[in-house]
Amino acid sequence: MRRGRSSEPGRGYLVTTVVHRRTPIFKDWRLGRLLIAEMRLAHERGQVNSLAWVVMPDHLHWLVQLEQAQLTHVMQAVKSRSTLTINRAMNRKGAFWQSGFHDRAIRDNEDLRPSARYIIANPLRAGLVDRIGDYPLWDTVWL
Repeated sequence: MRRGRSSEPGRGYLVTTVVHRRTPIFKDWRLGRLLIAEMRLAHERGQVNSLAWVVMPDHLHWLVQLEQAQLTHVMQAVKSRSTLTINRAMNRKGAFWQSGFHDRAIRDNEDLRPSARYIIANPLRAGLVDRIGDYPLWDTVWL
């Protein structure tokens, strides 16, 4: 855990993690679905409440509310399991994610919805689609 990083149950966190060498692996949406399955597992296990996410070609943005786990442990598990699954699907070995991740705690008085809107608008800002509904790798609880 980096100096100063703490995890609080019930707090929202905006997390970003990047593919090793920023390789756009998730241009293949099927590989993105493998990552999403690992994120869903963390949600189903009650570690996080997944509020919004988008899998971009070379990185992930994920808005979560911590439940029964430390943020570092959740991210280590999701990144480790997705590395194994995606490397196996691609018939490759080696690093998949860059080390670490960036997180920003959402303050108690902030609304989570602006963070969710920011996350799901990423494909639009990147020019990948003209309408968010055309992008296959995103979701939010506020639909």
